[in-house]
Amino acid sequence: MSVTVKGLTKIYGHQHAVDDISFDVKSGQILGFLGPNGAGKSTTMKMITCFIPPTKGQIEVCGIDTQENPMAVRQKIGYLPEHNPLYLDMYVKEYLHFVAGLHHLSKKSQVVAEKIEMVGLTLEQNKKIGNLSKGYRQRVGLAQALIHDPEVLILDEPTSGLDPNQLVDIRNLIKTVGQEKTVILSTHIMQEVQAMCDRVIIINQGQLVADDPIEKLASRIAGESIITVGFKEPISVALLQKMPGVQKIEPLEGNKYHIFGQSATDLREAVFHLAVKNNWVILEMTKDSHSVEDVFHQLTQKQTTND
Repeated sequence: MSVTVKGLTKIYGHQHAVDDISFDVKSGQILGFLGPNGAGKSTTMKMITCFIPPTKGQIEVCGIDTQENPMAVRQKIGYLPEHNPLYLDMYVKEYLHFVAGLHHLSKKSQVVAEKIEMVGLTLEQNKKIGNLSKGYRQRVGLAQALIHDPEVLILDEPTSGLDPNQLVDIRNLIKTVGQEKTVILSTHIMQEVQAMCDRVIIINQGQLVADDPIEKLASRIAGESIITVGFKEPISVALLQKMPGVQKIEPLEGNKYHIFGQSATDLREAVFHLAVKNNWVILEMTKDSHSVEDVFHQLTQKQTTND
């Protein structure tokens, strides 16, 4: 495993910012690391990257213990923090040469040119960082994280400030990088998680509450299935409500409805037969699944409420 976390705990005074969490991530996997504000995401990332020590627990990066050999760990990691620290008075190309020098890279000019092209900074490379938009500053931060070709890439809110076109470019770049490296990605944008991640970890109040492949995450919401049905003309909602297995019906625009049923029930066949019987014309009917946002909301709200 590229990253292994065992019993990780960070305590500030009496507060457990991170409370005994364990997980591992292998090479070629993009892990979505999610949680509400204050859940412990950034604290965990800072411990993995050796910025702060854990109170208890063990972290290994590429088989190296972060507390025994932090300098060797840092050589294996590329890190883009949430608040991207840059030297605003330096030019893009100059700054990346500086970072390459800190890593004692040979062929610095070649490496810098490759990373500038990779993250889409070719037209901006001779500008001062302070004159760049927030989106382009994020690209500079991503270039510095990749400059030494790390085995593990840790990205805290990497798409912050990007416009829709930039977002697609960076998303594709992260997916490409994730084929060969271990990527741990923290974001509040749930669509990004579904678009990029293979697996999702959710923490809340410092505790791990979910760790699942992206395609299985929705199964954590038990107890209901959903279909969306659109009819040509108004129909009797009362008749839909009487169908066996229906829990509730949510009207949408026009003659469209969300129909919620028991988890083991697929209501599409029953809706079809009811429509035929009553001469209703169905324009569309799809079986929906819960989104990452649904799961995130249920798991984090539930624990907060219970506490």
